[in-house]
Amino acid sequence: MKVTLLGTGSPIPDARRAGPATLVQAGGTNLLVDCGRGVNMRLAAAGLPSPIFLHQVLLTHLHSDHVTDFNDLVTMRWAHHDDLNWDPACEVREVLDEVVELDGLTITVAPTDHRPVAPTVGYRIDHDGRSVVLAGDTVPCESLDRLVAGADVYVQTVIRPDLINAIGIPRLNDVCDYHSSVAQAAQTATRAGVRTLVLTHMVPAPAPGDEQPWIDQAREHFDGEIVVAEDLDAVEL
Repeated sequence: MKVTLLGTGSPIPDARRAGPATLVQAGGTNLLVDCGRGVNMRLAAAGLPSPIFLHQVLLTHLHSDHVTDFNDLVTMRWAHHDDLNWDPACEVREVLDEVVELDGLTITVAPTDHRPVAPTVGYRIDHDGRSVVLAGDTVPCESLDRLVAGADVYVQTVIRPDLINAIGIPRLNDVCDYHSSVAQAAQTATRAGVRTLVLTHMVPAPAPGDEQPWIDQAREHFDGEIVVAEDLDAVEL
């Protein structure tokens, strides 16, 4: 199994970071989780030159930064087909708390807590004895703990309330109520017994060379491997 952080950014434009999107490859199946800005370009950089090579798209929720390039994904899938009169199938399935079997992969879906936005979900993907959880935007909750328990890799959106509060913009301060802090993500990882914690969608995003304070905050609560993700970083399981 290979997990590639295609986009590690947030709604705040960043020249170095595309919008939230993660590629999971296992058993010959390519799964895309979320479709933030620039997803097609990052897919190409990761070795998938067209979305026709994707088997499924999984959305954690419908906040614009997570779905803004879904239209581009669908359009390019149509454009790369030999027959331009072809009407590509687009089967939509809404899931909240269930298990889906797909081509030898087990995808467990569980509700998360990103209120006032609802519904929101996280995904756990198991294959050949390995597992990754992609939690999306959420604060700690019992269903997240169940999803993450015993996983090899846990990918979590995180924020730094200390930095956000120092900026002093009320609208930005609001995000602290419905995103996991670095400490909370690390505590979730420890409760779950995961091997690797991947921090993504960081707000405010660290500049190059400023990753260590993020690691230090997580290290206070988690003894495993900590990855402060950049676009196109990959974790092999």
